[in-house]
This record gives sequence, structure tokens and C-alpha cells, in this order.
Amino acid sequence: MTTSAEHQRLLRLATRASLAVASILVLSKAVAWWLSGSVSLLAGLTDSALDAVASFLNLLAVHYALRPADDDHRFGHGKAEALAGMAQALFIGVSAVLIGVQAAERLQAPQPLGDTAIGIAVMLLSLALTVALLLFQRKVIRLTGSTAVRADSLHYRSDLLLNGSILLALLLAGFGWPQLDALFGLGIALYILWSAVQIARESTAILMDKALPDAIGEAMVELVLGIPGVKGVHDLRTRVSGNQWFVQLHLELPGQLPLHEAHALCVRASAVIRQQYPKADVLVHADPV
Repeated sequence: MTTSAEHQRLLRLATRASLAVASILVLSKAVAWWLSGSVSLLAGLTDSALDAVASFLNLLAVHYALRPADDDHRFGHGKAEALAGMAQALFIGVSAVLIGVQAAERLQAPQPLGDTAIGIAVMLLSLALTVALLLFQRKVIRLTGSTAVRADSLHYRSDLLLNGSILLALLLAGFGWPQLDALFGLGIALYILWSAVQIARESTAILMDKALPDAIGEAMVELVLGIPGVKGVHDLRTRVSGNQWFVQLHLELPGQLPLHEAHALCVRASAVIRQQYPKADVLVHADPV
């Protein structure tokens, strides 16, 4: 687990890299689409433009989520990352609809493509930049567990398929099958829409305080039960807010135990959980048995 300062540095760097890549792809795809007239390339341009907007919102949300807890937000600002994920899902869903409409119109009224060579070159650039960004995002997610970066990575993974499909469509058009361009655009639209649904589901789970996986909860209970003097554990509650886990549990302790000893066991229970799960903020309540 990274330190807090390193964690913040990685998150800021990841959001800036995402915005930079999206901006480069928007400019290059706009030029390529203008020269080629490809509907699948227009699909890529539309998706990249919305990616740029989503990445900018993501940057703002992560910056806000990294603010420490204050008097008005005693549990921190971590859920801003989930809100950013919902915004990304909305933008990606809109892009899917726009692409689908354009592809359907082109199927009804086919048009010849212009210069596809520049489009092919731009798509090769897009693939290279997207792969590089995904590798970096994968590292950041592994080290920080960021929901916002994970959502960003999910739609860039869909972009990888999108850009590969556009490249294939342009190559086939160059070999005399221009009608496949619109079909590829329609298929891409459906895949992008599915990606938006996946992002929305994950973000909704966090906003609705979904518990951590059962295996993690069971492991926490086992850690606490291993402390000498603890008779049992009940009412374990967990939730996620950004990169922070919030954990509550009740310790069952001997009723005749002095208060200072009971308090020491509660502190130890909190410590063993945080040692294993550094992202956890643990609240322990003692119950006499």
C-alpha cells in the first residue's frame, strides 16, 4: 500500500495523463474524420471528445475526493470518485447513442469514404497511446484502489476495442468494403453502451454503501477472534467511500473486565485490522458477555 502522499501523487498523475491522451486523440481523430468521412472514425471522435470531458470531470472529482475530512464531511470526500464514475457512465452512454444514430443513417444512405490512409495512421497512434495509458492506470489501481481511475480505465479498455475496430473498418474499406464501416460503427456503439452500464453499476454500489466482499469481512472477524481475551464478534458492518474503507464491529468481552483493559482490547482489534487492511477506518464497540 502506498503512502498517503504517494497515493495522492499517483491519482493526480493518472487523471492528468487521461486528460492529455483524450485531448490528443480528439484533435487527431477530428482531422482524420474530416479528410476521410468515415462513420466509424466519427464514432471514435465522438467517444474521444466525451472521454476528454469525462476525464476533466474525473480530474476535478479526484482532486476534491483527496481533501481531508472536515466539519461538514466527517467521513471525508471519497464518494466524489463514485459521482465522477456516474458522470462518466452518462457521457459514455450519450456517445453510444450518437454513434448508433449516425451508423444507422449511414446504413440507410451509404457514402464513399475519402482518404483512409490518414485515418489508419491516427488509429495506430490511438492504439499506442491507449495501451500506454491503460498500463499506467493498471498500476495506479493496484496501488490505490481508486474507483474513479478504475471507471476511467474501464472505458479506455472499451476504447481499445473501439480503436481496433475502427482500424479494421478502415482497412476493409480500403480493400473495397466501405459498407462495413457503418456496421462496425453500430457494433461499437452497442459495446460502449454496455461499458457505460458497467461503470454505472460499480459507482451505484459505492454510493449505496455496498458492503465489502464477504471474504474480507470473514478475514477481519478471524483476525479479531485471534486476540486473547476476545470471546466473540458480531454486527460487523463495512462500506467503501473512495479509497477509504469504513468498518464497524462489536467485541464480546468478559463482563467483569476493567474498563481500561476492555479499551485496550478494542484498540488492539482496530490495529490488527488496519495492519492487514491499511485503507480501513475501524470503529470498535465493546459488549459484555
